[in-house]
Amino acid sequence: MYCDGSWVEVDVGCLRGNVATLRAALGDTRLIAVVKADAYGHGLGAMAGALARHGVNHFAVAYVAEALTVRMAAPTAEMVLVLGVAQAVDVPQLLAKQITPVVVSTHHAHVLSDAALAAGGRLGVHLKLDTGMGRLGFICPAEVDAAAAVCRLPGLDVRGICTHFSMVEPTRVPGAARRQAEKFAHALPIIEAAAGRRLFRHMSSSRAALLLPDCDQDAVRVGLVLYGYGAAEPGQRFCTEPVLSWKSRVMQVKAVPAGFPIGYYASYKTPQATDMAVISCGYTDGYQRHLGNTGQVLIGGKRRPVVGRVSMNWIAADLGPDSGVQAGDEAVLIGGQGDERIGADELARHCSTIAYEILTGISRQIERRYVGE
Repeated sequence: MYCDGSWVEVDVGCLRGNVATLRAALGDTRLIAVVKADAYGHGLGAMAGALARHGVNHFAVAYVAEALTVRMAAPTAEMVLVLGVAQAVDVPQLLAKQITPVVVSTHHAHVLSDAALAAGGRLGVHLKLDTGMGRLGFICPAEVDAAAAVCRLPGLDVRGICTHFSMVEPTRVPGAARRQAEKFAHALPIIEAAAGRRLFRHMSSSRAALLLPDCDQDAVRVGLVLYGYGAAEPGQRFCTEPVLSWKSRVMQVKAVPAGFPIGYYASYKTPQATDMAVISCGYTDGYQRHLGNTGQVLIGGKRRPVVGRVSMNWIAADLGPDSGVQAGDEAVLIGGQGDERIGADELARHCSTIAYEILTGISRQIERRYVGE
């Protein structure tokens, strides 16, 4: 028997290629690398450092704690933007580490301004407009004047302005994103007049960058496409490649007869005599239970069905008779082996979810290995 846990491999060379591809497509528009949620499961500190080494100077995260990790990994980055709601207690660190929060309401603005004055500084911020997402931000157009008034608070230095699309489906719902872009455009002159200068503007995330190039503004916030998903179709504005592989080992191979029950409640019984592999991975690692009797893994360059229920630490794969597979052989859960490839989007389809959830759901306790730099 061979016992080992699963691990993640991140191809830094592929990441570098994705950055180059995006830059070529964006031209003079700046690239903001979105590295929230542990860099979409790829490892926050290591990915921020790798991106910085490849010339990325702008980062976005959800929380202040993430921003501090990015600042440690990328000390010379021009901007580390917190997209969530920073608190008064965070302000001294924001000032010391030159981290930029977004301001989402009048109350929030006053809290940050007062805290900055108390700390003896003036805090650089971006204003967040809610043009139709219905989450954080000044409601547009109803609260545009309130957003403009933030520019006059003594503790804040308003440097940028942003919004976020709720839907980018130009062939299915063609007007939705355009209406948001129009609200943003109408708010800009009012707020910039109050600021007394042109602000740093950004509104597009990955899908909008792919499909709505006229909405690029000064920068785009690229997340999923940076990691190789959501931009695979040839002929589009850009095409990126997945940088993450998730691998494990076969712990045991045993020959079993037809009608042999596999896993809890015998949800699978072998239709014929076959070889069965037990693989070191389970739902505690982020391999979702929906993949039992639906998913596949790669072993020996071939697709092998995952059979039986996914349990806490183990999954089983039906290898077929006389497979030649041995304990210790590599099993690929996400990634390529031989001529075959399984993507996070494939697992997502089996689980009725999205690739984001699959990638960010891989346990952070699993080792990340960075290769190819």
